[in-house]
Amino acid sequence: MNIPQFVLASASPARRRLLQTVGIEPIIKASDFDESQIDINDPAQLVKTLARCKAETVAPLFSKGLVMGCDSVLAIDGEIYGKPENAEVAINRWQLMQCNFGDLYTGHVLIDNTQNQTIVKHQVTRVYFAKMSDQAIAAYVKTGEPLKCAGAFALEGYGSLFIEKIEGCHSNVIGLSLPLLRQMITELGYEITDFWQ
Repeated sequence: MNIPQFVLASASPARRRLLQTVGIEPIIKASDFDESQIDINDPAQLVKTLARCKAETVAPLFSKGLVMGCDSVLAIDGEIYGKPENAEVAINRWQLMQCNFGDLYTGHVLIDNTQNQTIVKHQVTRVYFAKMSDQAIAAYVKTGEPLKCAGAFALEGYGSLFIEKIEGCHSNVIGLSLPLLRQMITELGYEITDFWQ
């Protein structure tokens, strides 16, 4: 079996680093898909749809590619949150999140152009947030990190200081579930080790 090129349809440095950590050096081709045209209230369906749309935007450019699309949102008490639009929104979000928990949903899509197959899945991880002072929230938002992340925090950055515990897949919170990726690649008939550099 010919091994396709692994393409990541995302500009996320965190997703790229996760893949590099496990020996996969992806071709990066960020999707220009306009997320605002999708309006779905179920977090699992939303992330799967967005991940698929991102992957489908990039897939035609790589006839011999295995194209991965991902998208993440945080759901708290039934409300869906993506990246905060500005610092004020991020501060309000953290005031809601502190001493609370949320479910981080990440949609994963693999489009295998060499076999004309598509797999769509999602992963959920529960994240418990620490009690924070207004000063700590303001200082964290001032770093700029929360403005770049679904849920207004980065587990691999300053945000890790304010996470009490996680139930479920750790890498999913960073933006890509490595166990789920391995399962999806196996489902397509490959070994994850086929993509090691």
